[in-house]
Amino acid sequence: RYWTRSRYSHAELIIDEECYTIEPFSQAGVRKTKCDYTESEWDFISFEITEEQIEIFLRFYGKTKGQKYDWVGMLVSQALPNYFVKCVSKWYCSEWIIYALRLTNIIGPVYELSDLSPSKLHQLLTDEKR
Repeated sequence: RYWTRSRYSHAELIIDEECYTIEPFSQAGVRKTKCDYTESEWDFISFEITEEQIEIFLRFYGKTKGQKYDWVGMLVSQALPNYFVKCVSKWYCSEWIIYALRLTNIIGPVYELSDLSPSKLHQLLTDEKR
């Protein structure tokens, strides 16, 4: 949380009790896990989704499964917010989630954010729900 300068340091996408995530210190890359969380320690933002959107998401997950964390992109975006670096086939958690939500039309177009932290993702999705 110190690094992100907010109360959020990570984000995950949950569909049908499966957590889709990418973590910086895991070698697994983008992966699906059984959700194991303490509800009082998490904030949830829910969206209605159709079967078609789930199918689109699962295809995206299939294409990105195992792709690694984008350390270079994340570090540069934190150090130089006006400078965008994106390593092909690498992600950070909030970037992967917002891409999945845009791809499935769960949320509308979003301006390109090179520093889309978990906190900014939370704010963006909270605003989208209004």
